[in-house]
Amino acid sequence: MTQALIGGNYADSRTLTSELANVTVHQPKKRPRNGRLSADDQEANRLHSSIRVIIEHILSGIKRCRVVKDVFRNTKEGYDDVVIELACGLHNYRRYCRNQSY
Repeated sequence: MTQALIGGNYADSRTLTSELANVTVHQPKKRPRNGRLSADDQEANRLHSSIRVIIEHILSGIKRCRVVKDVFRNTKEGYDDVVIELACGLHNYRRYCRNQSY
């Protein structure tokens, strides 16, 4: 069974297809037992890895706001969405200001 790392938790392919509607999940190819991956599969895995690294860097930039990575204890409806939107906006603003300084 194929597994992917989603949100820090491993999910199998049945879970992915049943919980994520209208989402395409790209998983790297796994090397067969006592075998080798083809050159095309290796290249696809490299591409997948390079995209994943970029996304991980973006997420770590967003998590500089500690309210995002710590336990959010506000129970009012919709506040968690507002907090993540603000954290993403601050991350984008930091990136914009960094690019403007050159």
